[in-house]
Amino acid sequence: MSGASILEVRDLSVIYPGAGGTVSGPVGAVDRVSFDVHEGEFVGVVGESGCGKSTMLFAIARLLSPPASITGGSVTFRGDNLVTMADRQLNLLRWRNLSVVMQSAMNALNPVTSIGAQFKDALEAHGKFTAAQVRERSVEVMDLVGIDPVHLKSYPHQLSGGMRQRAMIAMALLFTPELVIMDEPTSALDVVAQRSLMLQIKELQRQLGFAVIFVTHDMSLVSHFSDQLLVMYGGQVVEVGPTRMVFDTPSHPYSRGLLDAFPSVRGPKVELTGIPGSPPDLAQPPEGCRFNPRCPVVEGDCHSVEPELYQVGTVRSRCLRHNPERAGTVEVSS
Repeated sequence: MSGASILEVRDLSVIYPGAGGTVSGPVGAVDRVSFDVHEGEFVGVVGESGCGKSTMLFAIARLLSPPASITGGSVTFRGDNLVTMADRQLNLLRWRNLSVVMQSAMNALNPVTSIGAQFKDALEAHGKFTAAQVRERSVEVMDLVGIDPVHLKSYPHQLSGGMRQRAMIAMALLFTPELVIMDEPTSALDVVAQRSLMLQIKELQRQLGFAVIFVTHDMSLVSHFSDQLLVMYGGQVVEVGPTRMVFDTPSHPYSRGLLDAFPSVRGPKVELTGIPGSPPDLAQPPEGCRFNPRCPVVEGDCHSVEPELYQVGTVRSRCLRHNPERAGTVEVSS
């Protein structure tokens, strides 16, 4: 991306202490994750359920609930480290510069308060506004997301799922932040509503210029909308790079497996293949590469040597087959 970097995540790690999985011990939900987000960039984060996507997102926004805690790394937003920032400073930053759209709008919105009243609460919690200014801004953001402002008087249960999600996005845009973090905002919607919402988000991005981190388990959903793609597995980033490069020439066997699990609407018919096995127990992850028990191209040292993120053209891949210390690299193909 040509724009300046607004968010720099470096070696971010999150642990849930106590019992987890098959043993009693800490669960490393996020393990040394690093990436950048640039001005106006759309960053997709994909992977199976339980791979650490949402935990990473909440760690970035400092919204983790106990007993989860950040145990290492930094999250730098416009030069300020959010990990070490005091709550008072964070409250000034949230909504105005950085906002979050939760996964389930029905659960995130207050069911006994009208949409307009919730917008009013958010505005007044982060600034001083007259009643007329609150009304004017609320109408503006409802218009932005394509909802008739008459629904400011509606309660969440009176709106459809798609309208509730758009109302959540409208609330996130009340202060026109530079970065909007979205945690699977389309997961409860049908495919038509999903596409409509994605087009709406991209149009709002074009109009307002904010950057997006978009977490989803659906690779196909971000294929045409994201600029950069992070593929997560077992709490780690296993591949990161320009979205088109990851889709056209995936460098990690897990990325290839995710792509092969989704049907294409173009080209010849091909048999869909799933990824055998289950994601690792993060309380006791496998030695070496975390994907080795399920990998179709696993080799001897994959069971003992933990791979780094190796540069492969314009992407980085956490696969020993791309280790530059080896004689050559091997393309992961279907």
